[in-house]
Amino acid sequence: MVLLKMKFTQQRRVRLAQGLWLLSWVAVLCGTFIFCLGVYLKTELLARAEVMDNTEIHVVPNILMMVGLASIGTNWVASRMCQDSLDATRFPRWKVFLLAWFAVAALICCLLVAVVVLSYALQGRLEESLKVGLRNGIRFYKDTDVPGRCFQKETIDHLQMEFRCCGNNNFKDWFEVQWVSNRYLDFTSKDVKDRIRSNVDGRYLLDGVPFSCCNPASPRPCLQYRLTDNSAHHSYDYQSEELNLYNRGCRQALTDYYMELMNSTGPGVLSVILIQMSVLLSLRYLQTAVEGAMALENPEDDSEGYLLEKGVKETIEEAKANVLTMLKFGQVDPTAAEGSEPAADAEKGADNAAEKAASPTPAS
Repeated sequence: MVLLKMKFTQQRRVRLAQGLWLLSWVAVLCGTFIFCLGVYLKTELLARAEVMDNTEIHVVPNILMMVGLASIGTNWVASRMCQDSLDATRFPRWKVFLLAWFAVAALICCLLVAVVVLSYALQGRLEESLKVGLRNGIRFYKDTDVPGRCFQKETIDHLQMEFRCCGNNNFKDWFEVQWVSNRYLDFTSKDVKDRIRSNVDGRYLLDGVPFSCCNPASPRPCLQYRLTDNSAHHSYDYQSEELNLYNRGCRQALTDYYMELMNSTGPGVLSVILIQMSVLLSLRYLQTAVEGAMALENPEDDSEGYLLEKGVKETIEEAKANVLTMLKFGQVDPTAAEGSEPAADAEKGADNAAEKAASPTPAS
């Protein structure tokens, strides 16, 4: 049973080819959009790679760039097919490539669906990567003279000011690490000695934060140090007063930023999927309609176009049978190999007997 059969006159075939040619170029532009989207997302991820523990989330922009390039090439080929579809001398040459084209176009649609799914599914992995990366970034904040970590302080400061955040979870994360380098500490000072001695690991811990945590929107001058000491500041209560620091942690800020960025690509990617599916189905109708017309005595007569020559179930079973046949063809039959060995031995024995019969008998 033919699936979704339609009748096409010569005029309808021409209109279908013209409309599909235009749709193919729209799909080329969509492929360019997908590629640029992947490049932008990749750039944003690489810009903050220092505060990420792994690159698993990079699979999303990588797929977008790959699919974008494949979509540009595939739909450009589709536009060329549309130009040649009404020429009986040029269209048959595309018949060899059509099956591969349909397979690539279907794969592009599947990968785009996978991108949409991964954009939501990888949120937990992204958050965990940022959690570990930011924790290490804060720990190495003071290592401005250590090779490989020289720019860690600058990175963290820019990050906190750009995203208006402080620490990993909140500003209290800075209380747990020594973020002032030893080279800037006066070890003759009693306060420095007391702080280092009071810590088991011998670290100089402060109830303070870097300047980049200060919120410029606060009417009060920034309080960076002795944040838990109510007596250190006038009219100040650490427990009840809203501090003039950013309250949101950078992990949450970055997770929200990247998830908003990836989620906003969802509608655009879904639109591209619909356009790509339209090109795929329209080209299938055009192919079957044109091939049907070429089989007629008068190519300008009406022809039939369809999506599948048989039903969905029959097509799947036929494809499965073809795959199994190909797999069997590539295998070696062990019984046939064993049966061929005795035959070869018998043939070799017959050749030896013939050689002995042909050789002259020595005189006695």
